[in-house]
Amino acid sequence: MKINKTNAARLLDKAKIAYELIPYEVDENDLSAVHVAASLGEDINCVFKTLILHGDKSGYFVCVIPGEHEVDLKLAAKASGNKKCDLIPVKELLPLTGYIRGGCSPIGMKKPFPTYIHETCLRFPYIYISAGQRGLQLKLDPKDLVREVHAEVCILFNE
Repeated sequence: MKINKTNAARLLDKAKIAYELIPYEVDENDLSAVHVAASLGEDINCVFKTLILHGDKSGYFVCVIPGEHEVDLKLAAKASGNKKCDLIPVKELLPLTGYIRGGCSPIGMKKPFPTYIHETCLRFPYIYISAGQRGLQLKLDPKDLVREVHAEVCILFNE
């Protein structure tokens, strides 16, 4: 089966970063990272989801966290230099990032946003993130992702 490269994959090629494109079965009723991890037969802790938030001082920013966790808004605000922040409404996702819910990659958004990745990513030799479309994940070294998106590794929820 031929897998078409996404914009995120092309950007990784351009940066000479090794990755794998991994397809999975999409369930329109369950777009969660938990479903993705189960479909891939992977540990949920190495399947990360991409969330877009808006802070009262910085504006938009990105948080990348393990799939079964919820971002702690106080910790996200602190990491991003805001007093408070909120997740953006789903209807704003596509116009802002170019991605849809269930297919939002931290790589290749319409414009770069400050990005924060939860520190547990560094516990794994590879993690999964969305390749930029539903049904396709990127498997890559988390250190490469941190470098590519100029992310700050920090605590985004309490374990």
